[in-house]
Amino acid sequence: MATVSLGSKKKLKISPCTVDDSGNVTVDDGSSFEVMLNPSSYSHAYSIGYNKKEAIGQLGSDTKFSGIKPEKVNFDVVVDGTGVVESSDASDVKTQVKELTDIVYKYDGGEHEPSHVRVLWGSLIFFGRLETMSVEYTLFKPSGEPLRAKIKLSFSGFMSKEEEALRANRSSPDLSHLIEVKAGDTLPLLCYRVYKDSSYYMEVAKVNNLTNFRDIAPGSKLHFPPLR
Repeated sequence: MATVSLGSKKKLKISPCTVDDSGNVTVDDGSSFEVMLNPSSYSHAYSIGYNKKEAIGQLGSDTKFSGIKPEKVNFDVVVDGTGVVESSDASDVKTQVKELTDIVYKYDGGEHEPSHVRVLWGSLIFFGRLETMSVEYTLFKPSGEPLRAKIKLSFSGFMSKEEEALRANRSSPDLSHLIEVKAGDTLPLLCYRVYKDSSYYMEVAKVNNLTNFRDIAPGSKLHFPPLR
C-alpha cells in the first residue's frame, strides 16, 4: 500500500495576520517566527458555553446552550543561544525572544488590539491571538546574559463574525467544501483554490484518509473543512 511522503522536517511557525472588516485573513509569511526546536507536545482545547437557570426549590438546573467558545492552543518552545542547536537564526536569546513578542504580543495601534497570528505545524493550522506568554531563562553566561529560555505560549482562537453566524446554523454548507476532482488537479492546487494556501494539503489528506496525496483520481470527491 502506498504511503504519504512526509518530506523534509517542518518546524512550527508563527506568522502575523491581518483581518479585514469581512473577516478575511491575510498571512504575512515574510515576518514569521520559526522555532528552533519543535514542541514535544501541544494541547488543543474545545469548549461550549451554557446558561444555567435555577428556580427556587428546583432540584436540578435548566442548562441551555449559549454558544461555542474560542478554541485554545498551548505549547512550550525553547530558544537556545549556546550554538548546540543548529539554526538559521544566529541571534542571541534576548533578540529571539523580542522577535517572537513583536509578532504575538505587540499592540496594534491601528486596530487597537493585539495582532492576530497563524500557528502552523504539520496538521495544526490555528488562527488566534495570544492569551498568555511566560519566559523562563534557564542558562546564563558569567555576565548574566541568558543563553537559553523556555517560553510558554497560550493562544485563543479567532472566529470571524461571518463564521460565527454560520456555526450558529449547523446545517449551513458554507462551512465546508465538497469538490469533485478533475483531470490535472493536485491536492496542493485544490488547497490553494479553497484556502489560498497550498501548504494545507497534508491536513486535507488526513481528513480524507488519503494514503497518497499525489494520486487523486478524477471524479472522486474530497472534503475541504474550515481551517482556522
